[in-house]
Amino acid sequence: MAIVVNIYYTGINGNAGKFAEEMLSAGIVDDIRKEEGNLKYEYYIPMNDTETVLLIDSWTDQKAIDAHHSSEMMKKITILREKYDLRMRVERYITDENGIPESDNKFIKS
Repeated sequence: MAIVVNIYYTGINGNAGKFAEEMLSAGIVDDIRKEEGNLKYEYYIPMNDTETVLLIDSWTDQKAIDAHHSSEMMKKITILREKYDLRMRVERYITDENGIPESDNKFIKS
């Protein structure tokens, strides 16, 4: 089981993209990826909403998320979110331990 958190950061005047760029250039993303329990930390830009950046953030379990939330990284993230005046929408998912059903596999090209 893994926990996947989708965070949609939305701002104005390209601020969401600037936030993601600064997260990367400041090395914060690299540091988060090195945290124990982090499985994925990637930014994406929705094609139909250039004022939003989607973060797909995946962790091994809630304990890893809690440790991340109490880390210095969260303080840095919070400062940047405030700097760029971003709003957030969050979705949270738990992965299916059974994996992809065989009936779905016929639609997936590897």
